[in-house]
Amino acid sequence: MKFLSVFTLATLCATAALAADVKPAPSGTYVSDPAHSSVTWKISHLGLSHYTARFTKMSVELVWDADNPAASKVTATIDPLSVRTDFPRPEEEDFDKEIGTGENFLASQEIRFVSTSVNVTEGNRGEVKGELTFRGQTHPATLLVTFNGSMAEQPREKTPKIGFSAEAKLKRSDWGVASQIKSIGDEITVIIETEFQPSKKAD
Repeated sequence: MKFLSVFTLATLCATAALAADVKPAPSGTYVSDPAHSSVTWKISHLGLSHYTARFTKMSVELVWDADNPAASKVTATIDPLSVRTDFPRPEEEDFDKEIGTGENFLASQEIRFVSTSVNVTEGNRGEVKGELTFRGQTHPATLLVTFNGSMAEQPREKTPKIGFSAEAKLKRSDWGVASQIKSIGDEITVIIETEFQPSKKAD
């Protein structure tokens, strides 16, 4: 037992030392790494479950201020035609197309978020407020963001990386689409996981 305690302490010390050696990513312009980014959304279906789907094409630009994160800015776009529902009978119904193009859903219109303010609430958490354009209408939206950390040099790719998790809760009624379909709820939860890498145009 004593050996185990000493071993555990040594491991924790080694981990802490390694973390201390990791230099943070510098300020600059970054873009989302598509290999390590995802946008998932869920919505209540008849109060029985939360129907879950995702987008496969998004592009995010982050102007990162490492010394003052509250001064950072973010712009994101999502292709509505990239929605993936994993509908089990695609030969009967192209549900992805219906969601992406249907007038009661995304109406083939780009989804866009532009930040207007960043507020660090505590520790590595904050709120990013901005304007969300959805179905051609623009309304305020807030992302609850967790800063997961950064590296001046990611071990494998040898470039700076910055990681975030975020969540937003939106109401379809704010964009005028709550009444058309009664079987699904008004509130949509959007879950974002992303890693940023330096923008090529910043070179």
